[in-house]
Amino acid sequence: MPNYEKMYNVLFNKITNVIEQLQAAQQVTEEIYVGTSEQTEEKEDG
Repeated sequence: MPNYEKMYNVLFNKITNVIEQLQAAQQVTEEIYVGTSEQTEEKEDG
């Protein structure tokens, strides 16, 4: 008989890890975007 609790726990943990990775990637790209915006504003004020 399948061990549904183990299957659920494995899937839950892997999905949680992927969500954390996506959130980290989003944070990095937002920081890049903000940095690019600040550089553009400095050039315009220039």
